Amino acid sequence: METVDVLVVGAGLAGLHTAYLLARQGFDVVVCERRGSLATGIRTTGIFVRRTLDDFALLEPHLGPPVRRVLLHPPSLRSPVELVSSRDEFRVADMPGVYAEALSRARRAGARIRLGVPYPVTGLAARFTVGADGARSTVARRLGLDVNRAFIVGIEDVYPVAGSGAPPTFHCVLDPRLAPGYLAWVVDDGRHAHVGLAGDPEHLAGPLPRLLRAFAARFPDLPVPAGPVRRRGGVIPVGGVLRRLACPQGLLVGDAAGAVSPLTAGGLDPSLRMSELAAAVTGDYLRTGDPATLGRYDGAALRARFRGRLLLRRAYSLVRVPAAASVACGLLRTPPGRAAASRVLFGDGSFPDPAGRHQRLPAHP
Repeated sequence: METVDVLVVGAGLAGLHTAYLLARQGFDVVVCERRGSLATGIRTTGIFVRRTLDDFALLEPHLGPPVRRVLLHPPSLRSPVELVSSRDEFRVADMPGVYAEALSRARRAGARIRLGVPYPVTGLAARFTVGADGARSTVARRLGLDVNRAFIVGIEDVYPVAGSGAPPTFHCVLDPRLAPGYLAWVVDDGRHAHVGLAGDPEHLAGPLPRLLRAFAARFPDLPVPAGPVRRRGGVIPVGGVLRRLACPQGLLVGDAAGAVSPLTAGGLDPSLRMSELAAAVTGDYLRTGDPATLGRYDGAALRARFRGRLLLRRAYSLVRVPAAASVACGLLRTPPGRAAASRVLFGDGSFPDPAGRHQRLPAHP
């Protein structure tokens, strides 16, 4: 039986970033991932917000052109609300490239990566386990930690497009017939079109691929595919950060921890920020053996900072008819509505910095 300091379960962004930080501290780290390739089974849309790009080093070749313009469309797709930021607010990443770089960086730091290996790992014992295994975490259940119970499901097609000369634009469509409790979207940055939707699975009007085709057929400015389509999809937890995230046997990060904005469903920024705190707390615990150190990884404290967004999530989930979505878009045209939308889309409060600091990580250790 092989024994290691830390077993990280899941090689998504949260798992690989945590493994990298722990390996840099000198711990013997193994990452197991049931997928044989990180280029398959991608669930995230890959949309990075400005605050993430400011605080973390992401390699430029993996990022699409910056997006400053957002159009908020009612169900009719007529008269959208236009918001334009003075700063670069969004960039959509080539996620296979991001994962490949994160994997390479973790390996260079000393972590051992085992692809195509499911959890639990036969013949391997770990002093501590980090669950980065997604919204329906097996690690959480095995360790008796909290599990996600509120979800939306999403689907997205990505394909290259010929640049039209129009400014890169993020189209958001509020239509409960297609995306009950969330939205449909098109991000056209001049290189790729990202066409997707997500919603409450209990109120979807049909299978996601069919709804996505219906959405694409209705959208007037949707670019014609100029190359092969890549499809992404999966379950997104939107119930907020879970309360009980750690025990003496392990802890949770990323989607497994519910580290997704309840309102926007963005999970890339939280995965990086919570991974930093998780790595620091894990390192202190392994060095001292003091269970009290795990108290710093407090999901209840983080959750308390999201009361407003959780309330907005519940309110938005009640919008069930197109007329209500049209009224909501009308309110967004008022000065208070535009200010509120700009704050959500362009504000600095993407996710609390649980470590109490901003750390810009080097691209190469």
